[in-house]
Amino acid sequence: MNGTGNMDNESVHLRATGTEKHVTFDIENGTGRSTIGVGSPVSVNSHGSLEKISRNSFSVLKTLFFILLWYSCSLVLTLYNKTLLGNDLGKFPAPLLMNTVHFAIQAVVSKFITYFWSHKFPNSVVMSWRDYFLRVVPTALGTAMDINLSNASLVSISVTFATMCKSGAPIFLLLFAFAFRLEAPSFKLSGIMTIISVGILMTVAKDTEFEIWGFILVMLAAVMSGFRWCMTQILLQKEAYGLKNPLTLMSYVSPVMALATALLSFAMDPWDEFQHNNYFNSPWSIIRSFLLMIFGGALAFLMVLTEYILVSVTSAVTVTVAGVVKEAVTILVAVLYFHDEFTWLKGCGLITIMVGVSLFNWYKYWKLKKGHAVEDLTGGPPRDSVANYVILEEDEEEHDSLE
Repeated sequence: MNGTGNMDNESVHLRATGTEKHVTFDIENGTGRSTIGVGSPVSVNSHGSLEKISRNSFSVLKTLFFILLWYSCSLVLTLYNKTLLGNDLGKFPAPLLMNTVHFAIQAVVSKFITYFWSHKFPNSVVMSWRDYFLRVVPTALGTAMDINLSNASLVSISVTFATMCKSGAPIFLLLFAFAFRLEAPSFKLSGIMTIISVGILMTVAKDTEFEIWGFILVMLAAVMSGFRWCMTQILLQKEAYGLKNPLTLMSYVSPVMALATALLSFAMDPWDEFQHNNYFNSPWSIIRSFLLMIFGGALAFLMVLTEYILVSVTSAVTVTVAGVVKEAVTILVAVLYFHDEFTWLKGCGLITIMVGVSLFNWYKYWKLKKGHAVEDLTGGPPRDSVANYVILEEDEEEHDSLE
């Protein structure tokens, strides 16, 4: 059951004194025709109702399973990154090399899937080199910088602090959406941005272990997150680019991410110190280190794939709302596992941020419903569920056609 459909007109046939009356038989969870005769027992065929209830239950369980899998992969990956990279924990010497391996795994697996199951990823559009360098490459670079900066910040700041600061990404998402004409500025959006900003300030205020460089890195990561998601929305939304399937998009951006991060690794990772480090001072240490990086890469790919599956079986709104809950769960686990400091002021700041993010998600949902209403009037095809924004030029054309 997809949640939509036409209800067949069902009737209860009442036969009495030679006449026949039709009474509406309104069933929400199934259809069936019941014939009630005078002096005879009622017979209702509930097979359709049971079948639809069964389908509904399976759909809910499937969604819950993927949400649980998404949460699990995200939590384990966060703990993995902090444990491996933290100054007071693993002190892994090459975070950029680690991310290069992660991105390379995503590139290889996504290319493998889209190549060998090409019939499930039909693409009749050939992207021009101009679009590739102006759209795909900036998206890939923004995504790589988002992840690299986030992991770099975990070297010096706690998971709790990083998660709360990164929750401010919708502010930069909206700023880039304004710049790229994906959204028009409004008092509602300004209010949402203000609420999230106040929440971030509350989490930073009176922090006795405040690390300025870690804070700068994680806020730069939030900036890049806003940029890359705006670019991703453009690529997914524009049919001219032929990247409406998220896995196809991953197969395009992941190789660029791996190449760019590899160049950064050669330039910034301390390669001359590897032979004196416990992670790379012997053949067995090197094998163990690469197995650790491959494990992280598999987790990262599974997390991204699960997120895409959730978008396909539910909607982007469901994923973003579930993401708010995921951040709260991440902070709770970090407090329990790493014993991160969590004051009442940070708690109030976190609640304020989550209220702002929830309002932002509600706004996106309202915008999505409004877009569908316009499409119903114009008779246009529905947009893909992962497209959270409507490009203003296209929106103006639709309104002109209504007039």
